[in-house]
Amino acid sequence: MASEIVWRPTGAYLKKSNIRRFMDKHDIDDYDGLVRRSIEERDWFWNAVVEDANVEWFEPYTRVYDDSRGIEWARWFVDGKINIVHNVLDRHALSSRRDKLAFIWASETGEERMVTYGELYEDVNRFANGLRSLGIGRGDPVCMYMPMVPEIIVAFLAILKIGAIAVPIFSAFGPEAVRTRLEDVDARIVLTADGSIRHGRTIEIKAKADQCVEGVGTVEKIIVLKRLGNDIPWKEGRDVWWDELVSGQPEECRTEEMDSEDTAMLLYSSGTTGKPKGTVHTHGGSNVQVAKEVGYYMDVKEGDVLFWVTDIGWMMGPWQILGAQHHGATHFIYEGGINHPAPDKLWELVERYSITGLGISPTLVRVLIKEGDEWVARHDLSSLRMLGSTGEPWDDSSWNWLFEKVGKRRLPIINISGGTELFGCLLSPLPITDLKPKTLRGPGLGMDIDCLDENGKSVRGGIGTLVCRNVGPSMTRGFWGDPERYIETYWSHFPGMWYHADLAHVDADGFWFLLGRADDLMKISGMRVGPADIETALIDHGTVSEAAAFGVPDETTGEAIVCFAVLKPGNEPSDDLRKDLREHVGDILGKPFRPRSILFVEALPKTRSGKIVRRTIKNIYIGSGPVGDVSTLENPEALDGIRRAV
Repeated sequence: MASEIVWRPTGAYLKKSNIRRFMDKHDIDDYDGLVRRSIEERDWFWNAVVEDANVEWFEPYTRVYDDSRGIEWARWFVDGKINIVHNVLDRHALSSRRDKLAFIWASETGEERMVTYGELYEDVNRFANGLRSLGIGRGDPVCMYMPMVPEIIVAFLAILKIGAIAVPIFSAFGPEAVRTRLEDVDARIVLTADGSIRHGRTIEIKAKADQCVEGVGTVEKIIVLKRLGNDIPWKEGRDVWWDELVSGQPEECRTEEMDSEDTAMLLYSSGTTGKPKGTVHTHGGSNVQVAKEVGYYMDVKEGDVLFWVTDIGWMMGPWQILGAQHHGATHFIYEGGINHPAPDKLWELVERYSITGLGISPTLVRVLIKEGDEWVARHDLSSLRMLGSTGEPWDDSSWNWLFEKVGKRRLPIINISGGTELFGCLLSPLPITDLKPKTLRGPGLGMDIDCLDENGKSVRGGIGTLVCRNVGPSMTRGFWGDPERYIETYWSHFPGMWYHADLAHVDADGFWFLLGRADDLMKISGMRVGPADIETALIDHGTVSEAAAFGVPDETTGEAIVCFAVLKPGNEPSDDLRKDLREHVGDILGKPFRPRSILFVEALPKTRSGKIVRRTIKNIYIGSGPVGDVSTLENPEALDGIRRAV
């Protein structure tokens, strides 16, 4: 894991970044001192964030933190009255920022829309009043099953404004996945659209929404946006056109004053097995945490344009919206395939809209690498000053490609890691930190993170499991309607510590790296190895673009390694290549870690957030165990390729 520092901050990163301002304000000299003080002096740190990020309250909180019911059920900013929408919209629209762009929308068909804070304020108020006219108010979950169109921003903020609970759902999910979520929250209102366009194909979202609500007796209304104007199924008395709901509604709407601990969002974390988990996030905690992270990690300022390649159904969608708008900045959303109709679509968008902060997953980077470097070279990407990534571990060649070909070795990669259940980051670099390839640098500010062995002892230099010894303001207040499962999932492994189930490594210089999920860890002849190590070694060969590795039972070694690999264009599957790849992995990691079997496929199945579903692949390979809910996959057809290879 040892590697050299490849990026050191200079100039504005050191002198004009938001985190540098914060450090100067509090007489903090260096990175280590900042992290240490943010952890050891909890009340001071979060009070300082509230003040520095200008988080406004209707009524001030009396205590930063209260764990009298146990750390698992800690409360934040006790007695404070707040609403996220006041901080991310109202105060900007009612100030000199009224005519400033809140967000930009574009689609793969070439459409675009630019929306100011003032325009967004009026649209949000009209839709909020429309929801209230349907009897929706404080504490009512509202499910959003929509594409990434401007109205998704309007709806999201309108729901929060009236004190209802936003439930974003991936627009590509199938009926089973959506229905489970609707039933879990006893949904009364579902928002959708007549359709969408992705990779040149029309997506019939309304028809899918009708299937989703079948048997869900609580659903009263489906509000339908006219996106394409195509013919759709319609149920009188239940279905309502979006434009008719908002027509004639007032442009002003009172923002509900919510308790800091009132629920703002339910973000569903879907695994490959088991019922999806509805993670509960509050107005106060979410607002403060996202202001910290987008402000200090991605260094977003008022003049920036932030674009994280995401969907509203992944936590990075709400994270981008709330974070950028809290700071009065502009963010960018996109509807469609990011590499359609040509492989340079993403780079065209960066150039056209002068995007300054770009967040991208390692999986998408690997897809773009296969298209060739020339697509990147066609575009002027000089507007970029920050690159971000999350979602899964990196391999060396993909990280280096982003750093060199996109960033021209002049931009930091802010590689963050957290999760839906956190609505925030456990680990993250800062603009002021040196970087090694793939590193997450260290603990997120205010987050007491450790790497533990199986006996609960701190590990440095080896592989351990990521834990958090405290809690952050935005971490879930449990699973919706299932507190026992929440305790079992996060608090039963190491009592008093949040168990995150990621494999971590901290090198001799104190740089942190993630290696995959702990339940994907393999033991070969008593030696532990993560799937990311094997996959990185395969990609390092130069013929492989993507790989998935997992362990299967073996009588001799306990477990043996099986890999599925996607080859780069110009390479053909063969026994000779398979043998060469095995030896290459052995040369890098040692002979015991040579894969027992390597199977070639055209694509690996992934979720919409870009995560390869290794456990699903493994279960197909060994012929046992649940395949999982394939409706959550971006490319379920890839499972057929896995079956053919097996």
